[in-house]
Amino acid sequence: MAWAVVLVLTGIGRSTTAVLPTGSSPAPIEFEHFPDRLHTFIWRNWEMVSLERMAEVLGATPEKVRQMGESMGLPAHRTPPAEYQQRGYITIIRRNWHLLPYDQLLQLLGWDTEKLAFTLREDDFLWVKLGNLKPACSTLRYVEPNEAVVKRCEQIKAVVSAHFADQFATPPVPRFDFVRELSTASIKASSGSAAKQGKIRFLYSYCGVFGDPLLTPELDPYPDGLLQRLSDLGVNGVWMHVVLRQLAPGSIFPEFGADHERRVENLRRLVGRAKKYGIDIYLYMNEPRAMEASFFKNHEGIKGVQEGNFYTMCTSAPEVRQWLTDSLTYVFKEVPGLGGVFTISASENLTNCYSHSRTAAGCPRCSKRSGPEVIAEINKAIAAGVWAGNPQAKVIVWDWGWPDASDTKQSNAGWTEQIINALPDNVYLMSVSEWSKPIVRGGVATTVGEYSMSTVGPGPRATKHWALAKKRGLKTLAKIQANCTWELSAVPYLPVMNLVAQHCANLADADIDGLMLSWSVGGYPSPNLQLVRCFDAEPRPTVEQALAKVAEARYGPDAAPTVLKAWSKFSAAFAEYPFHGGLVYNGPMQCAPANLLYPRPTKYHATMVGFPYDDLDEWRAVYPAQVLAGQFEKIATGWDEGLSLLHAAAEKANLREDAGLAEAAGLHFRSTASQIRFILARNALLSGSPKGKERQAQIDSIKQAATTEIRTAKRLYALVCRDSRLGFEASNHYYYLPLDLVEKVINCDYVLNTWLPTVSVSKP
Repeated sequence: MAWAVVLVLTGIGRSTTAVLPTGSSPAPIEFEHFPDRLHTFIWRNWEMVSLERMAEVLGATPEKVRQMGESMGLPAHRTPPAEYQQRGYITIIRRNWHLLPYDQLLQLLGWDTEKLAFTLREDDFLWVKLGNLKPACSTLRYVEPNEAVVKRCEQIKAVVSAHFADQFATPPVPRFDFVRELSTASIKASSGSAAKQGKIRFLYSYCGVFGDPLLTPELDPYPDGLLQRLSDLGVNGVWMHVVLRQLAPGSIFPEFGADHERRVENLRRLVGRAKKYGIDIYLYMNEPRAMEASFFKNHEGIKGVQEGNFYTMCTSAPEVRQWLTDSLTYVFKEVPGLGGVFTISASENLTNCYSHSRTAAGCPRCSKRSGPEVIAEINKAIAAGVWAGNPQAKVIVWDWGWPDASDTKQSNAGWTEQIINALPDNVYLMSVSEWSKPIVRGGVATTVGEYSMSTVGPGPRATKHWALAKKRGLKTLAKIQANCTWELSAVPYLPVMNLVAQHCANLADADIDGLMLSWSVGGYPSPNLQLVRCFDAEPRPTVEQALAKVAEARYGPDAAPTVLKAWSKFSAAFAEYPFHGGLVYNGPMQCAPANLLYPRPTKYHATMVGFPYDDLDEWRAVYPAQVLAGQFEKIATGWDEGLSLLHAAAEKANLREDAGLAEAAGLHFRSTASQIRFILARNALLSGSPKGKERQAQIDSIKQAATTEIRTAKRLYALVCRDSRLGFEASNHYYYLPLDLVEKVINCDYVLNTWLPTVSVSKP
């Protein structure tokens, strides 16, 4: 990993020197549909940043910035609330990644370098989501527009006016409006009955702040209204991301513990509030986090495996394990009501010396020990600290990243049984339910990883691991996604209720002891969660009985039969999803109607739920591109059949927002197919190989894809303006804003009327 030393004058008026990652530093993408990078910057920050801040970054006046925006037909600028930068900073970072160098990005955010460095490293793999590289952007300054720029702005304004003049008359609801809605509890007191059900039901906050939420209590990750709604839906636990070195005093490592008192006090208050609703707080333990090389100048004896400029704090060193145990003992004594922890010991984060390796090569201690021994030892150290602080707290050990014990062809398949046999007696073993289940989609045979609602679990991996845990005498949990997944995370929930119900029924038969209902994606209080709760009843309902109960409760007995038909259509369509880990992480589904049609290949690789670009080879994974497009078209067609039914029922029950969410999902599927068709035709056209009728067919395909994308973006714009939940996911913030959909129309118009005529001239 490449790094850059950045010296800037921050927005708070002090200079700071720190190291920020740069990666390979390729040239940034040029967005041809705008006249220049300056106008792109103004367009993309119009909704989230004040005129004054934009002007400061550009060395202009606010009035000059306003004039530039209005010259492109942008609606009247409204000063965004501070909440936009506090809750939407990832959106700001992402939309300026190809536009600004680091020093100007810091100025735009009002951050110092240390804060950005921490955010890139610790905020749910943000650096990975950005591609492990920073495009080499030159300093951006205001310049007076020349004649060509003025002319292009007039063209853009004409396109905007033709498509959006009426819509601009009514401002969209503010982004993050859903936080206001979820912040108010109803007058009636919550029964708190969820906590009395015994089995764990926990998830993440739909409006959580992933990075350092305990230092910013005003950005409450679990407002009372959300806690109450979740409790009423049977949820009795919620989890939050923490970094342990921020939450406890340093003791062994005096560098740690800054502001830990404030964080612990805020955690104590949050735990107290959650208890009122029968909900426990669980902490995410992905520890110990790797540290920069400079940390080890005073701690050479604990340096482990190296990745880039970071090294593990080797857990084979007794003082590291002691620090883990002591820190958690402190936290659980200081916050006695904490529900517990769940651990990940082999995640994308570099933690222990075996977290990314089967050999621990480079560590003088762990390389001489077995992986199972090291991983079990870490979980023992964590459990010892939790139980020393509170013997009643729960310790959930997640097997994420461990070898698949059901795959005996793996050389390390036996590791999992060895780890399980070495765990403490009272932990829970959690497995992703659907992981490794075989599927055939579009004639292509593969297996699912995690994050699949289109595949109904459990799969062989979870079944095997639960069996090993039960044999060992441990309790078991299933991790599922009840609301949505990376298959599509830009809506709060997917109405594929038949699939959810069948999964719940299967897990009830598997006799497990609880459910993790979401990762960071999927924490909305939804009818899906209402459906999950049905399967806790005694006697247990059939799938059909549970579906009917939820449909009648939400829509009324008259509309319920139509709703059940709609859910069945959605579920059947979604079961055609061409699942593959490469697709769900790298594909364009999350921002589909807002993802641009690039006239020329960007040559950028798609990133994990960050930038899909036009990287079709990464999107398609094991699927031929034509098959991939066909599967999404099949989903979209079946989805439309369900949507026509749901619209009628939702209108009757005055639940138009349900139909709006479902329609938005369908637009994402349709757009994904259109983008694949566009890229295939673009690449063929640019290759120069097709001739005559074949060439014309490619031109027609481009026209059809761009025209479809215009319709899709316009319709989604209307839905997004009415519903602030659309396009949002807690760990990624907004994938797109309303004006991104307007930009997509400008982009498609440019493809059709400027770029395509220059390449569609018949070749001999």
